[in-house]
Amino acid sequence: MSSDQDHLKETDTEKRFEFKKEEKSAFEAEKGLTEETIRVISEDKDEPEWMLERRLRALEQYQEMPMPTGWPGAPDLSEVDVDEIVPYIRPDIETRGGVDDWNDLPEEIQDTFDKLGIPEAEKNALSGVGAQYESEIVYQNMQERWEDKGVIFCDMDKAVQEHEDILKEYFMTKAVPPSDNKFAALHGAIWSGGSFVYVPEDTTVDMPVQAYFRMNSDGMGQFEHTLIIAEENSEVHYIEGCSAPKYSEFNLHSGGVEVFVKENAHVQYSTVQNWSKNTYNLNTKRAICEADGTMEWVSGSMGSKATMLYPSTVLKGPGATDNHITIAFAGEGQDIDTGAKVYHNAPETKSTIESKSISKDGGRTNYRGLVHIADGAEDSSTSVECDALMFDNESTSDTMPYMEIKESKVDVAHEATVGKIGDEDVFYLQSRGLDDDDAKQMIVAGFIEPITEELPIEYAVELNRLIELEMEGSLG
Repeated sequence: MSSDQDHLKETDTEKRFEFKKEEKSAFEAEKGLTEETIRVISEDKDEPEWMLERRLRALEQYQEMPMPTGWPGAPDLSEVDVDEIVPYIRPDIETRGGVDDWNDLPEEIQDTFDKLGIPEAEKNALSGVGAQYESEIVYQNMQERWEDKGVIFCDMDKAVQEHEDILKEYFMTKAVPPSDNKFAALHGAIWSGGSFVYVPEDTTVDMPVQAYFRMNSDGMGQFEHTLIIAEENSEVHYIEGCSAPKYSEFNLHSGGVEVFVKENAHVQYSTVQNWSKNTYNLNTKRAICEADGTMEWVSGSMGSKATMLYPSTVLKGPGATDNHITIAFAGEGQDIDTGAKVYHNAPETKSTIESKSISKDGGRTNYRGLVHIADGAEDSSTSVECDALMFDNESTSDTMPYMEIKESKVDVAHEATVGKIGDEDVFYLQSRGLDDDDAKQMIVAGFIEPITEELPIEYAVELNRLIELEMEGSLG
């Protein structure tokens, strides 16, 4: 094991995620969602008129659309009351849009991200870093060599001001329109912060860029927006981390992600989300992939009271490829509903979905997925594999795959397995000197290996450690 791995293994992960800081803000909106609230937020951000108009249209759609309560087996969202959420908190930092020198951050914000390991990761493994605290980016930096090649990595508020033509074309117009679902409309009305990534043609960013989103305040909502555009023959790996401490009131996270993968481009989007057990995590994420482009989603979800997360990809060009790998963990009182959606809208497109879930102490996991192969998408192929592991008789795991096949000349495969940790497996490992907890952790580590091997070593170690803490009941 390398020295970096040793350091990460010894990190007190529980303390890293459970700590809380005293709340300090420069501006805090009133609770609830009204036209006046949106106007105040847009004015505070000094946004152009066209963005305010889009926000107000999204608000109208949000008010008209019903809650997604009619889905079979969907998590209970009855406690989600947007009127009790603070939708926007601007941190107490002098520089709007964040600083580019870590030492210019206020001490309490520095301390927060130091504990989460962000500066260390930037020095060791990343091309660029963005850090969001509450509703806005507080730090953004990109290595100069990528800026010289035309790569853009900035916060979304800056992108609205400095890259207006691109934002007008892509922001919630093609991938995730507000009309997609009620929470997409909510996001369109109240979004704040997030990352804008633009990779020019024929450019490979060979080190990941990362954004980290931290909710520190009680009873708030975080609505960051991520927009990634990878031009023809380009490549980029974007990593997202999320966390929040536990408070008595519920928090709401409703992010939006839009990814555009142009011809023969390659984008990997990896996320490790460790929300507190009073957080509702309700996101909308979608990629549009053109001819011979490749989109990869790697997701780890845990910690929240309820999660509804189904990243989707539209394969619109011949030869486009999509790969989904997900891991979900549900403990006591948690309902983690995750999955993937893939739309094959062109010939010779390919997709794979690999879903792993773990439940214990009465927790529930569910795979909810959709594969649609359109008429004319001949010679396309898809493979879906769902594996669920349960610790006890009280826990549950469901699989709800939907296959809509409109073309006959295709290759479709689906496989699902559900089972408990076997006593004989635990006994075998105990006979080799492991105690009961270590034996179960080793079994789980092997179970999730297909996911962890797709992550950089720092994040693979972190995900394994978070799973261990969830198994011990130490988080949230």
